Amino acid sequence: MSGQEETAWSASSKDSKKLPKSSEKLASEPSNQPDPDPIVQAEDLPVNQENLPYRESTIPPWRFAFLCVGLCLGLFMAMMDASIVATSLYTIGVEFNDLEHINWVALAYSLAFLGCSVFFASMSDVIGRRNAFVVAFVLFFAFSLGCGFAHNMATLIACRTFQGIGGAGLFSVTMITFPELTPKKLKGVIAPLLGMIISFGGILGPVLGGVFTKYASWRWVFWLNGPLGFVSMLLFYAAWPKAEHLPTLQQRSWRDLDFLGSFLVVAAAVLVTFAFQSAGTDVEANNPWISGLFIGPLVTGSICWVGLFLWQHVFERTWPRKMAAIPLGLFRNHIFAAAALHTVFLGFAYLAALYAIPLRLQVVNSKSPIMAGVMMLPMLGATGVGSVLTGILSSKTNRLFETMTFGAVLVTLGLALESTVSDSQVLEQKFLGFLVLLGLGIGMINSAATIFTTIEAPIPEHAPAQGIIAQSRMLGGSIGIAMSSAVLAGQQRAHLAGVVSLSDLQDLKEAEQRLTPAQLTAIRTAYNNAFTETMKVCAIVTGIGVLIALGTYRHGRVPLGDQRAQQVKAEIERRRAERELDVQGHRATRVVV
Repeated sequence: MSGQEETAWSASSKDSKKLPKSSEKLASEPSNQPDPDPIVQAEDLPVNQENLPYRESTIPPWRFAFLCVGLCLGLFMAMMDASIVATSLYTIGVEFNDLEHINWVALAYSLAFLGCSVFFASMSDVIGRRNAFVVAFVLFFAFSLGCGFAHNMATLIACRTFQGIGGAGLFSVTMITFPELTPKKLKGVIAPLLGMIISFGGILGPVLGGVFTKYASWRWVFWLNGPLGFVSMLLFYAAWPKAEHLPTLQQRSWRDLDFLGSFLVVAAAVLVTFAFQSAGTDVEANNPWISGLFIGPLVTGSICWVGLFLWQHVFERTWPRKMAAIPLGLFRNHIFAAAALHTVFLGFAYLAALYAIPLRLQVVNSKSPIMAGVMMLPMLGATGVGSVLTGILSSKTNRLFETMTFGAVLVTLGLALESTVSDSQVLEQKFLGFLVLLGLGIGMINSAATIFTTIEAPIPEHAPAQGIIAQSRMLGGSIGIAMSSAVLAGQQRAHLAGVVSLSDLQDLKEAEQRLTPAQLTAIRTAYNNAFTETMKVCAIVTGIGVLIALGTYRHGRVPLGDQRAQQVKAEIERRRAERELDVQGHRATRVVV
């Protein structure tokens, strides 16, 4: 783009002849025009002629099917590892004789994931989607194995951090690549599929973690990514389409990246989240919200957020043709802005519930970790139904506004009803029914948010838009988990101080054998109260989310296919205008995917 040097890469005439006839119809100039400027070709991406400014994917169905499996496995692993250690933490802490720092096994992954989602999305515009996926996979695969072979807590936490960076890349690149490579006739099914994978990964994580920890070893929680990752990478690399079938995107150079903005994104997101998580997991402090470990990172992170948006404003005015870390133009579209903000609120409730529900089933209702996970299956199934329903409802007419709003209402209703469940040790059947409402709403919202991001963001900004949505979900979720932990810690201080020791709370299953009935009743009361308060807070948050979802309404809506066609037309016109500026300035623009 602007300021970009002329490249030395060139296209062969053989590659030019491979361009399909369907793509030639998009030509903006006669085919006999001279080609004065060099054309760029990336190893994994096709070259476009000067008279072919934009082309959509023409990948064969069989190749897309295999590629789909490879990408879905990568996305599933990234989401699964955000929650899979939930049922393994105590076992890990006992083996390493370090229960004090055990929460960092979970926090390291989520903070790294949160911090790197946007940067990985931007980086994929520089090195190409395929290369970005491979880099993310290598990081995730290598450090997953490293986690499994770790012999002390410090090594495990370090490996989890780099695994989280890889997970952020797998998530972001998959969410970007799928809409770009999906054949036109299948675009309606991709968003529901992605919504299901995101939800399934999060919900199945604790189930699989409990199974491996009980019947094998906690190390298999991480080693599981070995065979899954091998299949994912094999299918992805083998099925990557040939150059002539890929859509044409404009590749950036490293100098086009906003490194200061990317740093501020990481610092702002990680520091604010770290502040809430530190306060939420501090069980022993009487008032963790006034401690320096909370106030310091929160204030610094807030300053970074302000600095980020000020810098983005300066960056876009000074270098309008470079790539801002957070394109402010996206937020001038009230629909995208509302969808992104709503994702923060949904992520808050979704991940908080994902951790609180199995914990309640285990402590209050005396279920095993495996059975607690199995009882999440109604929510899992409903999530799949909600994702598919979103695709069906908007297959011909754009009903995303209604879908997201109604989904938010269902989630709010499900959370509010969960707060009414009694503290009886015998589980009430309505508990599982309320999970169905919760899962149905989550599935509808996740799919709607994915579609909104695809159709509302201009084609050149698809990558940062998907990164923003990924980061929004994890930002809200991390704060939600911290809130849930803080509520539980408050209940423990209020009801269990002097009644039960901290070591007994860390392993309730073993402690049950030596605790008195009165102590067990106090524990169940504290945990049930914490669950009830958590569900109420989450219901309030998603209730606000219902109001935010109203901001996704658009006057004069058109079918999704027509809106996508308008995007393509706008991109063709943008490239034509940009090309004219480049010719006038005697600059060459690299046009690749």
